[in-house]
Amino acid sequence: MSIGILGRKLGMTRIYNSDGTAVPCTVVAAGPCPVIQVKNAETDGYNALQLGFDQLREKLTSKPQAGHCAKADKGVYRHLREFRVDSVDEYEVGQELTVDVFTPGDKVKVTGTSKGKGFQGVMKRWNFRGMPASHGHEKIHRSPGSVGNATFPGKVFKGKKMPGQMGNKRVTVIGLDIIDVRPEDNLLIIRGAIPGPKNGVVMIRKQ
Repeated sequence: MSIGILGRKLGMTRIYNSDGTAVPCTVVAAGPCPVIQVKNAETDGYNALQLGFDQLREKLTSKPQAGHCAKADKGVYRHLREFRVDSVDEYEVGQELTVDVFTPGDKVKVTGTSKGKGFQGVMKRWNFRGMPASHGHEKIHRSPGSVGNATFPGKVFKGKKMPGQMGNKRVTVIGLDIIDVRPEDNLLIIRGAIPGPKNGVVMIRKQ
């Protein structure tokens, strides 16, 4: 349980090291994120900070949400997320967290919503090999084959890999490195790929 920040994925690029090797990285516009609510173990049962991200006009939100955000006196925000922390003694409502909470070299985990691929077959969704391409096989080349036994047990077991919705799920990638922190632009440069499409909202937490 460690502090983090909310951000928006801008896209991928590359950075060259001094020896000329190319490092793939993702650029994230993160923060500033005000503390909207502080939860502690005495009143809520656990320690957490609720952070806001992506400020918007008050007329575009509901009255309950506007009233909730008004306690921090920092405006109304489109996204609210909780970050579990070991202690909330260092934080207070209205305090702003920026990319300064990270330093180059930090290990982070990034949580986002993966790209939705729609309804897909087993070859794309689960990397099945498919059926043979010839010798009497007609119009079943990308089918999954048998999905169960005969009369006994007479059912398809739960968890069977079958066609269905692919992507559009909450995904967390761990062990990523912070390459650069640019407070003047509210940018984080993270080594490697992170979940979600461009402009997708992500949670970045220290490991």
